Amino acid sequence: MPLYVRIQRQRAVLKLRVKVPAAVNQFATKALKKDQATTLFKVLSKYRPETKKSRKERLQKQAAVQAENKEAKKAEKPAVVTYGLQEVVQLIEKKRAKLVVIAHDVNPIELVVFLPALCRKMNVPYVIVKNKSRLGYVVHKKQCAVLALETVAAADATAVQQIVDATTALQASRSKAGGLVLSQKTKQAQQKKIKALKNTIQA
Repeated sequence: MPLYVRIQRQRAVLKLRVKVPAAVNQFATKALKKDQATTLFKVLSKYRPETKKSRKERLQKQAAVQAENKEAKKAEKPAVVTYGLQEVVQLIEKKRAKLVVIAHDVNPIELVVFLPALCRKMNVPYVIVKNKSRLGYVVHKKQCAVLALETVAAADATAVQQIVDATTALQASRSKAGGLVLSQKTKQAQQKKIKALKNTIQA
């Protein structure tokens, strides 16, 4: 068995056995459902950042128009998602983020574990989604821990609001600690001890 597979399995077992704090456990229990996540990523795909090639083409066209007509107004930058932990935190603190999207499998989790509490304090809607590589695809990266929507078009406002409404009740509920799941072998051993204790008392 490859080493990385063994480490993944050991980590999964540890998460079941060890007590997981509520702040960490919410990333496993409060992620978006599959249909909601599909809708969200359809919206996010409209706000993908420009590639270097597309940005170069846009600037060249803009320069050509200005060369022909000096009074032509500069074209506005397209509305895109903001990514990067520092940039997203600044948007949240300034209350400019319309929606914050956090990946559930960031490693180490300490990088993003404070974000839900910060979003609640600043009254900024947030959602937790599975798979950081899906967020990475949106911003042309392999992986992405968190991103934020600063501007939402009127056509997408309803879809975004539905996702926020669907997750508000779930996020408002008190987060519970996870883990502490005993293995089958331990459960059987405990049952044998209880049975032996009962037999001793009856005797």
